[in-house]
Amino acid sequence: MTTLQTNKNTFNAQLELVPDEPGVYLMFDKSGSVLYVGKANSLRQRLGSYFTPNPDVDDRIASMISRIASYDTIICDNELEAFILEANLIKKYRPRYNILLRDDKEYPYIHVTLQEEFPRVMKAFRVGDDIEEGARYFGPWLSGDVSRALKVLGSIFPLRQCKLDLPREIGKERPCLNAHIRRCLAPCAGNISKEDYRKMVDEVCLFLEGRTDDLIRRLHRDMMEAADRLDFEEAAVLLGKWQALTRLREQQRVVDVAGGDRDVLALHRNGYEVAIAKLEVRDGRVTGCVHTFAEDSGGHDGTYFSTFIRGHYRVPSQIPPEILVSALPDELELLTRFLREKRGRAVTIRHPQRGSKKALLELALMNADRALTRRALSRGSDPHVLEQTLALLGQLVGLDRFPFRIEAYDVSHYGKGARSGSMVVFRQGKPERSSYRHFSIKGFEGIDDYRALAEIVSRRLGRLDEESFGNRPDLILVDGGIGHVSTVLPLVQKHGLRVAGMVKDDRHRTRGLVLPTGDIIELATSGSLCHYLSGDECGERTDDQQRETEDTRAKRLGLLHLLTSIQDEAHRFALRHNQNVRQKRTMRYALESIPGVGPARRKRLLEHFGTSKKISEASLEELKSVSGIPQVVAEAVYNHFQEQARH
Repeated sequence: MTTLQTNKNTFNAQLELVPDEPGVYLMFDKSGSVLYVGKANSLRQRLGSYFTPNPDVDDRIASMISRIASYDTIICDNELEAFILEANLIKKYRPRYNILLRDDKEYPYIHVTLQEEFPRVMKAFRVGDDIEEGARYFGPWLSGDVSRALKVLGSIFPLRQCKLDLPREIGKERPCLNAHIRRCLAPCAGNISKEDYRKMVDEVCLFLEGRTDDLIRRLHRDMMEAADRLDFEEAAVLLGKWQALTRLREQQRVVDVAGGDRDVLALHRNGYEVAIAKLEVRDGRVTGCVHTFAEDSGGHDGTYFSTFIRGHYRVPSQIPPEILVSALPDELELLTRFLREKRGRAVTIRHPQRGSKKALLELALMNADRALTRRALSRGSDPHVLEQTLALLGQLVGLDRFPFRIEAYDVSHYGKGARSGSMVVFRQGKPERSSYRHFSIKGFEGIDDYRALAEIVSRRLGRLDEESFGNRPDLILVDGGIGHVSTVLPLVQKHGLRVAGMVKDDRHRTRGLVLPTGDIIELATSGSLCHYLSGDECGERTDDQQRETEDTRAKRLGLLHLLTSIQDEAHRFALRHNQNVRQKRTMRYALESIPGVGPARRKRLLEHFGTSKKISEASLEELKSVSGIPQVVAEAVYNHFQEQARH
């Protein structure tokens, strides 16, 4: 009898103790981690369905069942309560077998801190818990769209950008530069009342909700009132805002001449990931399109929509009266009740089959398709795209296969004393952090990046056969140009390996691939890659520039993204080690700067307490107890760190 069969027999015996009531169940693996959270109108029936000889489930849930070691249940008063509790527990535990939607950092939010007395407007990469306290999050949108929206907001609504605790700190500091250039109304100096400031924040929310018609009418009315009372300066300011919003309104696409508010949800898959696009239609105009992604683990489209709707619409202001979907979500009636109770008014979820609303779904579907393509290209999330990128890299460096294991090296230094190098490993295009290594430069004194790079690569190649370092690399990449590549080329050729360099532009962004021949393949600009591909992979030549096809552009950007990831990781890892070394040295010198503490007493203190941080936190009595540390020196050490803490 298999382990799974034994578990099923055990669970079936336990099912008699499970109540036949609505509630939530949690599945655990043998380590106690939550595998899955689900809800049921009848806990006994639902759990029993998992432990039958041939459960009717998809591959994802079948895999989960094989890992169940135990389960627990929580009884609820009704199915709706279980529905809400399930969502909260999924958010808390993020179980691997539940559908987990995520927003990419490419798609940030606009965050309005309405819970503050003088709110701020800023970019955020995820929805925070302050949404329950009243904060508003608009999006997620493409990062460029957010930046443009914030720029427009800053020009029309001069809200504060500082982190001052207002109103507690009003009048304690002089207004900043933004106040002097009229980009902030300086609430920190008491130049605007809380009520007037809040009115402006409400206008920002109207703007972000897409209700520009209401805001334009209000601004026009205020402008005319200011002109009537001969306050022409105020009227001119309002005129500028009115004109800016009018231009913005004209750019918004009209999709329903009758007006109306609704969200339009469509889903697209590529076999590996799922993208959900949400078109926001306000007053008949498309005011925004947001995107959310999830791993494509099978299941119906309706399951993803149910997860999205339940997690996305967290506060009443987010919920429109109508939601159009390309597939009806699971448990439609329960989900509709959930939205109606949260909004406090009617909500309808529809799957239109024809007419203008069907056309809206097609528009949303096109956006979901494009978002998923863009994500697979720019983030390397599609395994097929990544394999093609690795094959291209292998072709460019002269390999007859794609580089399965890539090792990348970087050197970091800060002065003559803090010199280090890093080796990061990418396996099948993904970082393998357990194989990373740090190197301290020991072979020479002074600063010489070429010698340092040669030292760490030579030390690595001297241990090619050691299992602790992993498999032999298929490709070695170095952070630098042709000088760095030429330095290590003789070393790697002795072992039959390949090497290339990763070069940056003047803004420290990855720019291209450096070949041992000295050629630089420029990946940040179009055209250069075409010289290294077969003729039919690029388009026609115009003047002296080769015009890229869409496929060639995709290959170039995919390779640029991969090299950027590798180069950034190598630099980050080298810098982290360097910073740790510097921090320890700084603390060592700080200890020896205390009167009476030299190298010997510093060593005694560190041996006793273990770390410099623990020394700084020690009490006077603890310091006095250290062998070989006189009382007067212990007092000096204690007073030194107490003085630092006060400042």
